[in-house]
Amino acid sequence: MTEISKTSWTMTIDTKRLIVRPQQADDYKSWYAGFMGRLPKQHQYDAGKLDMNGCDSAWFSDLCDRHQELALKDDTYVFGVFNRQTNQHLGNIDLSTIRRQENQWANLGYSIHNQYQRQGFGKEATQAVLRAGFEQLNYHRVEAAINLDNSVSIAFAESIKMQKECMRKGFYYEQEQWRDNLIYVAIPADFGLEEKPPEVLFSKFSSRN
Repeated sequence: MTEISKTSWTMTIDTKRLIVRPQQADDYKSWYAGFMGRLPKQHQYDAGKLDMNGCDSAWFSDLCDRHQELALKDDTYVFGVFNRQTNQHLGNIDLSTIRRQENQWANLGYSIHNQYQRQGFGKEATQAVLRAGFEQLNYHRVEAAINLDNSVSIAFAESIKMQKECMRKGFYYEQEQWRDNLIYVAIPADFGLEEKPPEVLFSKFSSRN
């Protein structure tokens, strides 16, 4: 179910084991426990344990408000991933609009707390978000930009039916240098979904790039 109004964005995606939805202020304890329970860094691109100083309930409430503002502008949709049975916060997935109009094009980001990895939660949640992105947010193309040596993320993208499209030179600036990225892409047809013309969006989203 999706709802976009002038005051709030709500979208709940149900899977067999998960509930994927916008984070709310009363999710703070679950969200905080997810980050505090992280294991030490598991590989080069795993963030591992983070410094959570200053991340109190008021800070988190403000974060949820900022996520709402981004969604209402059709800028970025940030989803929390929750265990259906325990309500544990497992991680986050986001879809960021790159361009609407003739492209209906978004970027995909995903992060599962490392203590919950290798249990299929990331794949289950991200495939569900991709489907919702096509069917409910009306994107036609969703891509993920991945460092060339990030074998974990490359394997993950391939496991969720994304296809390698190209390598973009000097695409992303991090660690004080411009890095090449591999681009993995999904479109509705990859999931057996209908491909919609862009005009179906014109009355639904007020923000245009």
